[in-house]
Amino acid sequence: MRRICWLLLLLFAFAIPWEYSLDLGEQLGNIARVVGLLLLLTAIPAVLQSGRLRAPGSMLWLILALYLWLCCSYFWSIEPLGTLDRMRGFFQEMMIVWLVWEFAESPGDLRALLRATVAGSWVLAALTVASFATTEATVSDQIRFAANGQDPNDLARFLDLGFPLAALLVNSESRGPWRLLAAGYLPVGFVAVLLTASRGGFLAALAALAGSGILLVIGHPKRLLAGALALPPAAAALWIMVPHGTIERLATINEQLQRGDLNERMNIWQAGWHAFVRAPFFGTGADTFVSATGLAPVDTAHNTALSIAVSGGVVALFLATAIVGSAVWSITRTRGPLRWALATALLVWFIASLVSTVEVSRTTWLLLALFALAGRLAVEQPEELAACFSVADRTSQTGQALVNR
Repeated sequence: MRRICWLLLLLFAFAIPWEYSLDLGEQLGNIARVVGLLLLLTAIPAVLQSGRLRAPGSMLWLILALYLWLCCSYFWSIEPLGTLDRMRGFFQEMMIVWLVWEFAESPGDLRALLRATVAGSWVLAALTVASFATTEATVSDQIRFAANGQDPNDLARFLDLGFPLAALLVNSESRGPWRLLAAGYLPVGFVAVLLTASRGGFLAALAALAGSGILLVIGHPKRLLAGALALPPAAAALWIMVPHGTIERLATINEQLQRGDLNERMNIWQAGWHAFVRAPFFGTGADTFVSATGLAPVDTAHNTALSIAVSGGVVALFLATAIVGSAVWSITRTRGPLRWALATALLVWFIASLVSTVEVSRTTWLLLALFALAGRLAVEQPEELAACFSVADRTSQTGQALVNR
């Protein structure tokens, strides 16, 4: 039964990046929701059958505390029905951390989850490029492209998180197909980010690729020269392929920063601050940011910390900050390329959180789950973990045997 759970967990990690591109109808929801529910229904009897439950780590306790506090916000929520619905969503998202913690047991499992996540990011990037390649898009004046069902800004941020994970696999994979899968994602993913014309996503991509570039040259200094030689033709190819309107939109980043409104986000943040000071301790209830601020229904907080503070007050903000602190602590327990890749992914996530509400994304909780798992393995199986994510051509056969599942 646990083996079935593990396979469903890999499928879940694979589906999360592109979940909104495959919706199975109002009753079922998107593909990640369906797989997640199947996984949960399998996980409960698997745990009962085995008669054991892995001791929760600090991150899991903090997530449970945050969830329970947000559940309590139902009693003082200004939108009780919306809060109740959000609790169901939070459960489906936060349970990812427990599922990974419970059913991933070895460094090989961590690498398999990274492979599944990068493969899912590949699907998202390919769907975005396919959207651009359609006849309808190329003959119109469209300058922003995204996979079906995806918001361009969110899509770009999801793609950005895959870069450091892919770079880690390029360095540590000893098998050609997996290394090719990871290496191919870097250019395809970047093209997809450009096609979204997301300014915040582009800035986060630069940070992600900078960290990935450093990771790629670890143990392979010749790659630095190869990369420098490849940049001019790659830039020329992008200039020819990507619509000029898309590039012109990205070029307005400096203008947006100088104007100071960040595409009217400053007004939203000001309204959010006023809502927070009216209920600073308890908040106004989960998923009530729009109602509390009086904004249009299509608006969001465009800032994760502000969204949490308005919904759950300083208590929720403190718990959310502690969860991020636990993630940082888990990363510091790791060593070598793995630490650099995870730290880069956390930095990219933090940049995204400044301009979007990432606490409602399954990608966020999958990333936190990977951080927590890596930190646990660094304590329980440090040698195996180091062997699993060392530079591939320096990995001994003994080390490889230890981590193969």
